Amino acid sequence: MHGALIRYRIIAWIVGVVLIVLVLIGVPLKYAGGNDAVVAAVGPTHGFLFMVYLVATFDLGRRVRWPLSRMLLVMLAGTIPFLSFYAERRVTKWIQHVGSTNSDSLDANHSLKA
Repeated sequence: MHGALIRYRIIAWIVGVVLIVLVLIGVPLKYAGGNDAVVAAVGPTHGFLFMVYLVATFDLGRRVRWPLSRMLLVMLAGTIPFLSFYAERRVTKWIQHVGSTNSDSLDANHSLKA
C-alpha cells in the first residue's frame, strides 16, 4: 500500500502543476494572445498524465478498499486546478491515520499472543 500511496502522491502533484500551467498560462496565451503553443504542447501531456493519475488513484483506492464514490471524487479532484493538491493531502492523512490505527491494533493483537 505504501508504494501505491507514493505513486499517487507523485502523479497528483505532477498533474496539478501541469493543469495549473495549462489553465493559468496556456489558455490565456491562446485566447488573449493568439498563441496556442503552450496549449498544443501541454494539453496532450496533461491528457496522458491524467490517465496515469486515474490508474494510480484506482490502484490506491482498490488497495485501501475505498467505496466507488470516494474513488470517483478523488479522481475528479484532478480536473480542478489546485484541488488535486488538497485532495492529495487529505488522502495521505487519511491513509496514514488508517495505517497507524491498523498497525496499532496489529501490535496489540501480537502482544496479546506473545
